[in-house]
This record gives sequence, structure tokens and C-alpha cells, in this order.
Amino acid sequence: MSADDAPREADRSLSILVVDDDPDSADSLALLLEHWNHAVCVAYDGAHALETFRRQRPSIVLVDIGLPDMDGYDVARALKAEEHPATLVALTGFGQDGDRRSSKEAGFDHHFVKPIDLRSLRELLDAAIAKS
Repeated sequence: MSADDAPREADRSLSILVVDDDPDSADSLALLLEHWNHAVCVAYDGAHALETFRRQRPSIVLVDIGLPDMDGYDVARALKAEEHPATLVALTGFGQDGDRRSSKEAGFDHHFVKPIDLRSLRELLDAAIAKS
């Protein structure tokens, strides 16, 4: 295990919501984030994501764009309308300029193409910790 894979100090953690309709992807990402000492909740659809967001109030939300009930863009718009601020990160298989523009217009703060680059994710989370 490299230093990049090592868990962070427990007092330097974030509350994170992972939203993905693929349980294997969502649960694997959640396990990694928990290994990095973050508190993680998982939702497998948009409606559950909104409910979990309101209950848990995470600081970071990682959202798959291709969800079955409401797409990730709709989830982002709904989350941005909430009073609780959170950093929204789009997770998608699409990375063209138009895709990135669509995610920004929906309210996403960041756009990651799957498979997610773990070093970039780690840097994003570390920057969020530094700001808090």
C-alpha cells in the first residue's frame, strides 16, 4: 500500500454521500472512502439520494449521472436548491466538453469521468478538508 492509499487521520474526515444505481460501484467507492476515514452513506437512486442528503447533510456528494428514476442532473438541481451547502461531483462515463458543460449548468462543482481517477478524487477530498 502506498502513502496515497493510507487512511487519513480520523479528525480530518468528511461526510460523503455516494449516489450510483450500480451497487457494486457504489459500495466499492464507499468502502474506499471509509478506508480513507470518511463517513459515507450510499443511495442507489435519486429519490433516496435526496432523502439521505436531507437526513445526513454530507459535505460532498458524488453522483452518477445515469440514474434510473431521475438523472444525476436532476439530483444536482434538487440538491443545489437545498439550504445545506455541499460540493457536488458528477461521476459519468461521458467526458466531452458538452457533457462537462451540462454538469456545470446542473450545479455540479466537479466532473469526473469513470473509471474515476483515485488520485484526483483524493486531491479533491484533501482540498475540501483543508478548507474546513
